[in-house]
Amino acid sequence: MVTKQLSVFLQNETGRVLEMTGVLGKAGVNIRTISIAESQEYGIVRMIVDKPEKAEAALSESGFSTNVADVLRLTVPDNPGALCGILTALADADINVAYMYGSSYSDSTAPIIMKVNDIGRAVKVLENVI
Repeated sequence: MVTKQLSVFLQNETGRVLEMTGVLGKAGVNIRTISIAESQEYGIVRMIVDKPEKAEAALSESGFSTNVADVLRLTVPDNPGALCGILTALADADINVAYMYGSSYSDSTAPIIMKVNDIGRAVKVLENVI
């Protein structure tokens, strides 16, 4: 349920995501999940990769600003109300969700990545929900 997320801070310029993915490809790192949040000048790329330490080292050596953090990796039932139930359980335990991203292309489950303010308590709360 807890996994490492790699964040990369990029200038919002043509080719920067290309350059970043090229570094990861040359390092033999596979991107499993990716999300990009942008502002006018900068973006934050959040990724789950198969080798987070290797990815961080390769990107840092290439001049990218990176961070690795623990996040929740959840497999949520892909049906109406499932995510709401998880968020309700977290809110009832006074656990804040800073951000999340995910998708679903199946009829049974949806992978979700979630950053919370207390990952240890969140894991305990969600063990009874999921």
